[in-house]
Amino acid sequence: MRRTLPPPYGFAIYEENNLKKLMIGLVVVVVLIASIPLFLLATGTIDSSSLRMVMNVMTGMGGPATSAASVQLNYRVPEGFTLQLYASDLPKARFLRFTPDGDLLVSRPHSGDIVLLRRDADGDGHPDAVETLIDGLRRPLGMDFFEDWLYIAESNRIGRVPFDSNSGTLNGEYQPLIEGLTDNGNHWSKTIRIGRDNLLYLAQGSTCNICTEEDHRRATMMRFQLDGSEPETLATGLRNSVGFDWAPWSGELYATDNGRDLLGDDFPPCELNRIEQNHFYGWPYFNGDNIPDPDMGADPLSAQRKPTAPAHDFRAHNAPLGMTFLAPEGLPAQYQRSALVALHGSWNRSDPDGYKVVSLHWSDNGIEERDFLTGFNLDGNIRGRPVDVAQGPDGAIYISDDYAGAIYRVSYGQDSAASSPVLAIPTVDRLDAQAPSWLAEADLAAMANRGGELYQHHECRSCHEQGENPKLLGGLSERLGYKAVIEVLKAPQSPMPIYPLSEIEQRELAVFLLRPPHEDVNTIK
Repeated sequence: MRRTLPPPYGFAIYEENNLKKLMIGLVVVVVLIASIPLFLLATGTIDSSSLRMVMNVMTGMGGPATSAASVQLNYRVPEGFTLQLYASDLPKARFLRFTPDGDLLVSRPHSGDIVLLRRDADGDGHPDAVETLIDGLRRPLGMDFFEDWLYIAESNRIGRVPFDSNSGTLNGEYQPLIEGLTDNGNHWSKTIRIGRDNLLYLAQGSTCNICTEEDHRRATMMRFQLDGSEPETLATGLRNSVGFDWAPWSGELYATDNGRDLLGDDFPPCELNRIEQNHFYGWPYFNGDNIPDPDMGADPLSAQRKPTAPAHDFRAHNAPLGMTFLAPEGLPAQYQRSALVALHGSWNRSDPDGYKVVSLHWSDNGIEERDFLTGFNLDGNIRGRPVDVAQGPDGAIYISDDYAGAIYRVSYGQDSAASSPVLAIPTVDRLDAQAPSWLAEADLAAMANRGGELYQHHECRSCHEQGENPKLLGGLSERLGYKAVIEVLKAPQSPMPIYPLSEIEQRELAVFLLRPPHEDVNTIK
């Protein structure tokens, strides 16, 4: 006869047993996570310097933070180009997309959010503010715009949300369009772009290193109508095509692809493929220049399809991710027909390789690869891992780094953003939609005086009024409202330090900074 313990004793034992099972499960997960890199290290598959890379791949764990001084000292770009650290303290920054009005969106899959970097209207070489645009997403990566919609690729669905480009804010509810996408296995991320044909293109990676997929949508390029209807498989056999873009001179679609692992340091190559309708690009039965895979045997569909060879080979395990074709205006002649590709770098190679941005140059002789941004790998000491590349409306090139949590900016020729206190570009309107509630009963004169005292106490004048390149605050009230100024004071961008200001002090300093322009700072004693 079964005995049932009366509550609460029986319930307590039940909960205790569940807790034990949970703890055992957590221990197993931790052991598995720890055992994978140790196994790879013991078998010589990776170098000891790659251990942190493995954890970056498995968990999104970042590396050491970078600094403007480190960037200038260690990183290199071609002659005539200027490199600067545009933004830091952006852990797990992955893909980039500029809004129509010039703000920069950064997706962070491991944080479940998309961050908006306000356009550098004051010309100090850094975004005017960093704000969370949308969060609570399931591992978002790809983004694109069409009319007044922001399209977002989560790992399990594609959605869109109304977006006001002028204010840089969302203007409605998030609308799922394509649901039920699988995100199990290794390559769960989804990349989207909207083509010239006004169709929504979607790339999905494989679940594994090498296998036969159960979900026929994985390891493919698909396209849809903009409302998510009429799905069509455009190309297959793409193991992990994270980045893709269209050549502006021909309209041809190119995509990066990561080759499989565990066949040695130098095989197979990673790939750049020219995507054509109904073409098969080899995986999992062929690698590189259509060399049969040793683990998979013959392609069971060989009578129906033949593999298409890559348009260009990258070195094995370099992990090409984001790519963009460059608008050539203002660039040297050799960049007239070119693209930039971010090589995230190897995690399973005995000698680390990749970790740079390369330029690809199209000519009658084919595609030539050259180094563009280097210095992330110094004798196995990895400082960063480039992820994506985007060209801004200013013509400069922006590069994300999920390992250092940074965005870099590369410009050609005389760079006004790096040398001039004020850029001659339209300002960004971030005025308050409505006056903050505390303003109604505020004594603005008294608050401005106290704000002026804070301005002097924290020696703000040393950066904003003195020196060779002061970060001038003239015209601030024409661009920013109280809310925006207070946001900057709460979470300033480097090199501005974080000051221990109370909420009242933040408001007082904001009132001082936004006072009528005829009230000079020197009148505040």
